[in-house]
Amino acid sequence: MPAHNLPFLPFARPTLDETMITEVADTLRSLWITSGPQVIAFERALSDYHGGRPVRAFSSATAALEVALLTIGVGPGDEVIVPAQTFFACANAVARTGATPVFVDVDPITRNMDLNAAERAVTPRTRALMPTHFAGWPLDPSALYALAQHHQLRVIEDAALAIGSHWQGQRIGSFGDIVSFSFHPNKTITTIEGGALVFPDEREAVIAERLRFHGIVRLPDGTRDVVVTGGKSNLPDVNARLGLSQLARLDEFVQIRHTLVGRYFERLQENPHCSLPCRGDDGHSWNFFAPLLALEKLRHSRKQIMDTLHQHGIGTGISYEALHLTTRYGTGHHPGDFPHAERIANSTLTLPLYPTLTLPDIDRVCDRFIEVLEEAAS
Repeated sequence: MPAHNLPFLPFARPTLDETMITEVADTLRSLWITSGPQVIAFERALSDYHGGRPVRAFSSATAALEVALLTIGVGPGDEVIVPAQTFFACANAVARTGATPVFVDVDPITRNMDLNAAERAVTPRTRALMPTHFAGWPLDPSALYALAQHHQLRVIEDAALAIGSHWQGQRIGSFGDIVSFSFHPNKTITTIEGGALVFPDEREAVIAERLRFHGIVRLPDGTRDVVVTGGKSNLPDVNARLGLSQLARLDEFVQIRHTLVGRYFERLQENPHCSLPCRGDDGHSWNFFAPLLALEKLRHSRKQIMDTLHQHGIGTGISYEALHLTTRYGTGHHPGDFPHAERIANSTLTLPLYPTLTLPDIDRVCDRFIEVLEEAAS
């Protein structure tokens, strides 16, 4: 029966409190609401969190990815290797520079880029690798950077889902090449909309800073010059102030996610009608939790299962569709080209996961999910 008098549980929700709201309101009252002191403070805090590496903030992670590509000189005639199982922003950012996204399959367990497939995809036109740390589970950086070094490639890590993740004690973003974070409301911390890039050196951070704001530099006499074709993707101070408050609680948010995911594993790991994501270790920040439905055993489609859960007050999502089969990027690709990405795309279902959920909430989701799966299998 549909849930009555129970709150709707979306698959993602930002974690806000009255202190954060007050701090944002105070920023509005200051009348300095576009990029200013709060952005500088937020970038400094992000830098401190990631070992002192240079950071620049942006109006979105999508814009950040595009600026990262432009910063390293990617453009028409170049290729960038992208996993076929990730969000659309990665391919779009590459295409908007005039370069070509080259898709490769993913590992069926971690759902991260298959580095053996990536190596086979390298050509003389390849300029960079753009792996996604899927759901917050880090791609092995030793293997990633060994591949990049062997072929003299740059790396832009799509860590949209992975702020707060770490590998062998090192935070993602505190080492490596360029790393991109997202602060969309369905990410681990939010600035409403926003993103950031962590750079290996200040020189490239300065290039990106110019690219995000019209290519402008200020001259000694107080006038301005345009030195590069820039856009406008700066982060406002209002957003940055929220980001500062969110960042202060990031580790707490990640720990809560671990606890909630632990309950999902307790309740669902023996269920024959779905397979759970790679659990990994404490380095996984768990931006989302997405089991794969065993649709071959079920009479109902994924859409029917999602609709039934929605009737019970439980929201779900899809993380993600296969990039190489979209209308924009499907030219030259066919079903079966990247079977692991396609299997994930066809059967994934994102369940609710965010810090304001409680263990009883997770139990409610699991009760209904198990019930719906059993009904679909009968």
